[in-house]
Amino acid sequence: MDVSTTEPTRTIDLGGVADLLDDDVERASMFFASQRARLFRIACRVTGGDASSAEDIVQETWLRWQRTERAEVRNPEAFLTTATTRLAINVVQSASRRREYPVDAQPSRPGHDCTGDTGSTDPAARVDQTAALSEALALLLSRLSGGELAAYLLRKVFDYPYDEIARLLRTSVVNARQLVRRAAPRIVRGPSRVPVEAADHRHLLAAFLTAAREGEIRPLERFLVLRGARPAMST
Repeated sequence: MDVSTTEPTRTIDLGGVADLLDDDVERASMFFASQRARLFRIACRVTGGDASSAEDIVQETWLRWQRTERAEVRNPEAFLTTATTRLAINVVQSASRRREYPVDAQPSRPGHDCTGDTGSTDPAARVDQTAALSEALALLLSRLSGGELAAYLLRKVFDYPYDEIARLLRTSVVNARQLVRRAAPRIVRGPSRVPVEAADHRHLLAAFLTAAREGEIRPLERFLVLRGARPAMST
């Protein structure tokens, strides 16, 4: 007698999978919402009170947060802070190149303004703006090697071509690309490699501000190239 056996039917609970995905998206949305005001203040400070740009920066940060493998992010607050600061620095640098950056804050969108956060004509607000940049640069100094720091800032902030970065660092274009690729995850999730030396931090901040505000980038180039040439320190 021919006895046929039938494999038990296996079903996938698509509804359950969808619920898990929905829960993750909802948690991500709720967390971002809890951080939005803080991120907006950071963007306001870095952009000197440009509320319209600050809102655009926060929106772009949200889009990046959605696209990120959030399970791999150890410190979500640090990730969002770094992303917002980097985007804001890009806005400042881009406007500086075009000499279009305003002295006074731009008109804000309805319900969004930087009042109480900044305003580049206010000395106290100017200090806040510099403090936000200082904090971001200290993070980069603590987590990146000299080569990674140079390649990352020159490429991601000042939009240098890879062949120019390679020339400055006396390396290959392939290696310059690798330095930038290695830097990105270390900024978000990496531990501090070495203590930040006060002199390095001070020199980097001064050179960076000169490059961003005045368009004179040679001092920053010199600092980054010299630091990139130092022997790597063990952690």
